[in-house]
Amino acid sequence: MPHTAISIVRGDITQRAVDAIVNAANSSLLGGGGVDGAIHRAAGPNLLAECRTLGGCRTGEAKATRAYNIRQVKHIIHTVGPVYGMNGGRDAELLAACYANSLQLAADLGCRSIAFPSISTGAYGYPIAEASRIALTAIRDSITANPEAFDLIEVVTFSASDERVYQQTYSELFKA
Repeated sequence: MPHTAISIVRGDITQRAVDAIVNAANSSLLGGGGVDGAIHRAAGPNLLAECRTLGGCRTGEAKATRAYNIRQVKHIIHTVGPVYGMNGGRDAELLAACYANSLQLAADLGCRSIAFPSISTGAYGYPIAEASRIALTAIRDSITANPEAFDLIEVVTFSASDERVYQQTYSELFKA
């Protein structure tokens, strides 16, 4: 397996000490609820001003901004996850693309560490067990293809139950 450490942690993604955090954004990139709202609140109004210049973001794609008031972070990678059941059978492909494109963009920016939320599992309704498998498989595939890119990849969950699901999926995918 690659040398990249993968960690599943529960907490506030805006408090992680990593080069980049991933925002589960909506397509406007202009803020919202959940992780998106928390990141916008923590980063401050300059984040919204920069996001206004980006022209939105399509599902599965990723765009980067500065982190502003989130001082320990260099970049925020904004990605738009799929609304579960609304993508003509492409939910898994689009969700995997969120992780792959975010990792590629972070690597292109020279980031050595990155923290992801559980993309699409909140208001967008993606079942956590399925989403965790897609997320961790996409992360595994990315680090297998580019093993030197990252020192640390974190998945930051909001709840203890989500943390348990990700830990179980991690055990199945990486310890086998």
